[in-house]
Amino acid sequence: MKKKAIIISIKGTKLSSKEKLLLSKEKPWGLILFKRNIKSFTQIKNLVKNIKKNTKDKNFPILIDEEGSTVSRLGNVFKHNIDCYFFGNLYKYDKKIALNLYKLYLRSLCKILKKIGININTIPVLDILRNHTNKIIGRRSFSEKKEIVKKLGQVTIQECNSQRIINVIKHIPGHGCSSVDSHLSMPKVSLEKKILNQIDFYPFKSSSAKLAMTAHILYSKIDSKNVSTFSSKIIREIIRKKIGFKGILISDDISMKALKYDLVTNAKKSLAAGCNLILYCAGNIKDNYKLINSVPYIDKFTLKKTSEINKILR
Repeated sequence: MKKKAIIISIKGTKLSSKEKLLLSKEKPWGLILFKRNIKSFTQIKNLVKNIKKNTKDKNFPILIDEEGSTVSRLGNVFKHNIDCYFFGNLYKYDKKIALNLYKLYLRSLCKILKKIGININTIPVLDILRNHTNKIIGRRSFSEKKEIVKKLGQVTIQECNSQRIINVIKHIPGHGCSSVDSHLSMPKVSLEKKILNQIDFYPFKSSSAKLAMTAHILYSKIDSKNVSTFSSKIIREIIRKKIGFKGILISDDISMKALKYDLVTNAKKSLAAGCNLILYCAGNIKDNYKLINSVPYIDKFTLKKTSEINKILR
């Protein structure tokens, strides 16, 4: 079944009649959940069940951003006040203990997600910490050491996939080099391509992840006019060629202030540049409809890669 090239969001803890209609008639590729959608274990389980019922798709992609600590949507369901930096720091002192603990943690998290019915977690964060990295990334990063970020990122994907949970690596091609929060304004990075390639691009290379999310950053030495999400040059030459990412590329949230146009223009520019799906996180029903009517159906590449995801979910 063909789907539209968009991941939508909803406003509350239950589906409204208009949201039910949208899911059953308009066919978005997936849906992302936030804290505003989650009140209790029973409630979120029922909400997910209703989403799948309305889409008539048991493998319908339901995403969540469940990193732990500062970025946790499941606080009312699963408290895990721990972050990636904890595991990255532990890895410096004892690799074996760090890996064993991290794998146990991931299995526990995946078990909860599966019980709820969520099948995609937007982890791992593969951004490398720098001295000037904005706090929006902070301890969401594993480390300032690129080898640690890459290793723990690989472990995340292998472990989650073995538990039938799909991952989204982010924020490709790297957000750690920015001192600005892209939720609030557009970050500009003036580092040379050679430096970015040696450090920031490194953890994303040769990733087996099926999905990746863009960084809304303007890398001025590569494309001086376009933020990476709108840059066909960055998507084609850096993300696809130099980094070699072979999966589905998702824009970060198109309602973030780093993108300066209206939602529909942001969506169209993202897709024209080479993103396969757009992500809309504000949950406004009018905007959901406006966007879903403005974006095309997914292309053959995205359809093929979605089939590969479904094989892991079975």
